[in-house]
Amino acid sequence: MNKTLEQLKALSDRNRLRVVAALFHMDELCACQIVELLEVTGATASRHMGLLVRAGIVESRKEGRWVYYRLDASLDARLFQWLEAELKNVAELEADRILLKEIVSCAPEDLCRKQRGEECCPNK
Repeated sequence: MNKTLEQLKALSDRNRLRVVAALFHMDELCACQIVELLEVTGATASRHMGLLVRAGIVESRKEGRWVYYRLDASLDARLFQWLEAELKNVAELEADRILLKEIVSCAPEDLCRKQRGEECCPNK
């Protein structure tokens, strides 16, 4: 029961729910893409993602300097199905899906440069 409670608490935040909804439509998202989608700082996005990882809702992988997140395949499929059905016609999440198309069309380096400045990912 504690795991279920932890998962429900993790999903009770608007931004974390937005990330989960976005991951229904994407195989995975880079941390910088999540920052861009939520329009929050990297630290805030990291805190949200840490809660989702600890709750077993998403999993992460590191590739060089980038951290990628995807839905945890071991999570009960019934929860995903219920969430996806409940969130299917939410206007704010439809707007997120449109924004997400624009975000994923940019290279992670370009997003990082936009968020942190040229010193983060200098042009070659």
